[in-house]
Amino acid sequence: MEAQKTQISLNSQALDYQKKMVNPLVFWFAMLAKLPSAVFWRFKIKSLSTEKCEVTIPYFWRSQNPFKSIYFAALAGAAELSTGALCQLALAGKGKFSMLVVGFRAEYFKKANEKITFTCNQGIELFELIDSMDVNGTEQLMMVSSGKNPKGEEVARFYVTWSFKRKT
Repeated sequence: MEAQKTQISLNSQALDYQKKMVNPLVFWFAMLAKLPSAVFWRFKIKSLSTEKCEVTIPYFWRSQNPFKSIYFAALAGAAELSTGALCQLALAGKGKFSMLVVGFRAEYFKKANEKITFTCNQGIELFELIDSMDVNGTEQLMMVSSGKNPKGEEVARFYVTWSFKRKT
């Protein structure tokens, strides 16, 4: 018997956010205003849906360290963006919330010396958590972002714990 896949519909604000974040020009200007390091390191949102978010970071002179691999902070930023963009999508149009990273852990497995794609696949879990929150409620969710090279080899895994508070 097949597991039934949960379908989540996006409201108009979430659809607008999704459209803006996957548009390279709009994303660039948004990041320039809110997160300039994303522009400096050339992050791109490859895909953003209710299920997952994929963010790429290229290996080039601005993202590399002296050891000819991508600087750990640049990898961390791309991983955090893959979780944070998913959070913003889940919160869009659902009232006032605050969100904050309250925990962060990383594991490194392989040298990151080519383009890396970070993927967080916890969209359904996140949407269900946000939709179940009470007024003035606070919740936390540890989100995992896996960074892979073009060969599909995992180079790093990041654990980002987000805290959410619904405001009145």
